[in-house]
Amino acid sequence: MTHTTKEKHNYPSDITREEFEFIRADLEGARKRTRPRDTDLYDVFCAVLYLLRSGCQWRMIPSDFPKRGTVRYYYDVWAGRREDGTTLLSGILKKIGRGAQGGG
Repeated sequence: MTHTTKEKHNYPSDITREEFEFIRADLEGARKRTRPRDTDLYDVFCAVLYLLRSGCQWRMIPSDFPKRGTVRYYYDVWAGRREDGTTLLSGILKKIGRGAQGGG
């Protein structure tokens, strides 16, 4: 997947590409790959952070993020409970220093 150096969105909840590289493997490994991705996971993750921080409704995701159905799909995958009762998303948020609420 290629991406441009100029981001489409710039919200206080966004993380940098460098921060994203720190968690990319964790996020990519959460879904069984059946075909190549056509959506940049960085954009999806920033959309999830936007939702967590703003508390907005799903239908109010800004249009410069991926489609809300795509964001919701990945949110459901990342927020699903694992056998130990934790979620990948909560672990990622702690890893990047955003805590359980996603606020930064």
